[in-house]
Amino acid sequence: MEYELLLRVLIAGICGYIIGFERKSRMKEAGVRTHFIVAASSALMIIISKYGFQDQIGWSNLSLDPSRVAAGVVSGVGFLGAGMIFMQKQTVKGLTTAAGIWATAGIGMAVGAGMYFVGIGVMLIIFVGQIVLHGRLGRLTSPKIENITLVLENEAEALERILKQLRELHIAVLSFEVERGGQSMTLALTIQLKGGYDMEALMLALGSNESVKKVKAE
Repeated sequence: MEYELLLRVLIAGICGYIIGFERKSRMKEAGVRTHFIVAASSALMIIISKYGFQDQIGWSNLSLDPSRVAAGVVSGVGFLGAGMIFMQKQTVKGLTTAAGIWATAGIGMAVGAGMYFVGIGVMLIIFVGQIVLHGRLGRLTSPKIENITLVLENEAEALERILKQLRELHIAVLSFEVERGGQSMTLALTIQLKGGYDMEALMLALGSNESVKKVKAE
């Protein structure tokens, strides 16, 4: 029996690892280790809830409610996910990763409860869904807001060249700040990208501008 329970924890951890691998490949806040631990520990909590108090059953003045542990896991993981969400200028970061942590906990709970098919099936749905939505179907998603910092030559035409290039690429500039100093100036841009827009292509395009010394996405 105990070997089967350990197997449940292991399977849950592997499911979490797979979801975390997708997040890590996109340089997100939580990667494989975080998702692995969340899934495995969630499975452990459910196992404790189901089997950890069997020696107490039969007491006349004792009542057990295994669902309380499940509710506690959901609440606890909610706090963990909230720590990954932060506001950066006009952009909210970490929402998808926080949702992934929450879903990973659910997968771990399902596998820990012995619902292998449901847990693994949901893991595959989330993993494939993340890949698909970041691919071609990403163009159907809502626009994204990104922050970019550029270091430019400190010349009058440099700023106009960048803004003109963004207009030609059909990218909306929501706001920008300029800080001049010495032979260079720093331009902080907040832009709106269409769903599915290739951020790497944009960085390369801006980097090829003759006025740009350095480009960094935040």
